[in-house]
Amino acid sequence: MKRFIIYVLSLMLLLNVAGCAKKEENKAEESSLKNYSELSNGTYSCDEHIYKYRFEISGRMPNAAKNSTFVYLSNLSEISFEQAWRASGLSSSLDDYFSEEDAILVDIK
Repeated sequence: MKRFIIYVLSLMLLLNVAGCAKKEENKAEESSLKNYSELSNGTYSCDEHIYKYRFEISGRMPNAAKNSTFVYLSNLSEISFEQAWRASGLSSSLDDYFSEEDAILVDIK
């Protein structure tokens, strides 16, 4: 009987410890261009890449009637509005675009 009680208590302890393990929670975001997830450590995941930052960059493009907002996930610490709109697909120069490791456009508002 003593062994049975020890067995049951050990099993309860094991299940309790296993149930307390920290689980990775992702917050999925749906956007107009690309879906991405915010990871529990504060980084972002999109297309199998991990990004440190999420930027909403707003401003007015030349000759535009209203402001635009570009949402980027990035490993760069800063992206200017001019860089954002040029890299969004509006530039004819390949030098204006980001590599996928540096930044990715996920939404335009």
